Amino acid sequence: MKKRILVSGGGIAGLTAARLLYNQGHDVTVIDRAKQFNKSGFLVSLKSFGVEIMDELGLTKALRKESTPSEFMDWMNANGTMIRSISYKKVNQNTSQSILITRGALHNVLYDNIKSDIPVLFDTTIEDLQQQAQKVNIRLSNGTLIEADLVIVSEGLRSSTRTKYFPGSQLEDFNLLYMGGRLSTRHAYRLGTIRTYLDIRKMLSIYPVSKEEVALQCYIHSVDDISKIHAEAPQLLKDSFKDYNTEVQDLIRRFLEGGLMFADKMGMVHTPNLVHGNVVLLGDAGYCPTALSGMGASLSIYGAKVLSHFLAQLPDGLNEALQRYNSLMQPIISKFQGNARNNARSFIPDNEADLKRFTALFGSATEDEVSRMMTDQLVLTENQLKFLPIHSNET
Repeated sequence: MKKRILVSGGGIAGLTAARLLYNQGHDVTVIDRAKQFNKSGFLVSLKSFGVEIMDELGLTKALRKESTPSEFMDWMNANGTMIRSISYKKVNQNTSQSILITRGALHNVLYDNIKSDIPVLFDTTIEDLQQQAQKVNIRLSNGTLIEADLVIVSEGLRSSTRTKYFPGSQLEDFNLLYMGGRLSTRHAYRLGTIRTYLDIRKMLSIYPVSKEEVALQCYIHSVDDISKIHAEAPQLLKDSFKDYNTEVQDLIRRFLEGGLMFADKMGMVHTPNLVHGNVVLLGDAGYCPTALSGMGASLSIYGAKVLSHFLAQLPDGLNEALQRYNSLMQPIISKFQGNARNNARSFIPDNEADLKRFTALFGSATEDEVSRMMTDQLVLTENQLKFLPIHSNET
């Protein structure tokens, strides 16, 4: 049965859901708080089932055209000593394809794909919503009143709608500052080789995007609140890596002087139930696993696919479809949030002893062991890929 659906939040999760649901014949409208579409964003790695769903939508070719070369990962100590160099091809031999791409480019491919079919209202948010019978009455920030069968909230990590209408949800401070940047400059870094420095309570990665552009990403342990982070981020970046080699310090200086930089406090979202009546949480708004899960973008895309799958499977049973979505997603969310915690302990250890222990293990492991270490956590079970309930013996 055709439904009128409002998607609040036009990011990766929201636009993927909008396309999937439009293809099923639903009447879909997207709203977003941004004043206009913005292609900005930093690097994400789209992996495994995320790429497979993009394949289904016919978008992989466009994504690869916008992708960043990724052939090798060079893992270094803070002093610049090589821990090991890893081939992406060998690491991914036991899993499916992956695409390294800027979040903005991924977002742009999705937006270009829907904009001629689905209305997207910018500078617009949910002011209020009331659920009556099987309908949701929404008042938008521009004063417009909308009646919908379903509201999908995909507003991101700090969703105001989640905070207001899902009182059981929590935003956990992950105590890590994420900083990302892109700088237009000629450089000597080898295209396709990503260099990552492991250290105590911090990690720095350098990505050559093209011969004339380089990206920088880092994680720094911080217990400060977000307002202080934004005010002091540039100085914190300089201070955190002031003892590194002159090449790294010079790159950071050039980023701060002329690069496009982004800083934010990382958080995890915990929501006991992703469904409240005919309102459902999707993507980071409902279950942000942080960037350290390695699967944030793919999990958002998968969630959109799960939701659309159950709505198609149960066209006359909206409430049952939403509950099946919630039931399937919860153990998967726990898995990837657990992965993020494990990755934080391994790659951003709290002390020198843990750092030495991990780098020794990482440096001496066989290629097969490294491949399993980096990819086993990325997979879903066969039942999960088929949208079937998880069994007690599956993890």
